[in-house]
Amino acid sequence: MSRLRLKFPYREQAAPQLDWLLLLIGLSVVTAIYFQFRYLVEEANYWSNRVERMEKQQLQKTAPRTRSVSRIREFGHEIQKEITQANAVLDQLNLPWEALFDSIEQAATENIALLSLQPNVSSRTLRLSGEAKNMTELLDFVEALEREPVFENVHLLNYKVKQDNPRRPIIFLLNAAWIQNI
Repeated sequence: MSRLRLKFPYREQAAPQLDWLLLLIGLSVVTAIYFQFRYLVEEANYWSNRVERMEKQQLQKTAPRTRSVSRIREFGHEIQKEITQANAVLDQLNLPWEALFDSIEQAATENIALLSLQPNVSSRTLRLSGEAKNMTELLDFVEALEREPVFENVHLLNYKVKQDNPRRPIIFLLNAAWIQNI
C-alpha cells in the first residue's frame, strides 16, 4: 500500500482574513433570511385574518336578518313621535308673536300687569294671567282685547281679589282665541 501525503497550508499560505470574511458573509445571509422569513410569516397571517373577516362579513350579509317586524314598527313609532314633537316646536316658533304682542300692548293700560302668556297652538287660544288695579280696569281690558282684530272670543275665566294687599288688586285669568289669518 502506498502512502498518502496530505499537504496542509503553512502559515504563509493561510488567509485568516478571508476565512473571517466568509464567516461574516454567511452569518449575515442567515440573519437576512431569518428576518425575511419572519416578515413573510407576519404578512401571511395578516392576509389570512383579513380573508377570515371578509368571509364572516359576507356570511352576515347573506344570513337572514333576525329583526322582527315589531321592532321595525317600534322604530317607526319612535320616529313618528319625534316628528310630531318637532312639528309642535315649529308650530310654537311660527306663532304670530308680533301681532299678538302688538294687540295686547294696544289693549293694556298702566293699571294692568300681565304675568304670563300661554299659547295653545292646536286650538289657537291664548291664556293670559295678570293683575288689575280694580274691576273696571279689568273689564275695560277684556273689552279692548275683544275689539282688537287679532282676537276673538275673549272670556274672563277667573278672578280673585287679593285681600292681604291694602290696594286690593284683582288677579285674573282670561282666554282669547286668535284669528288664523293674521
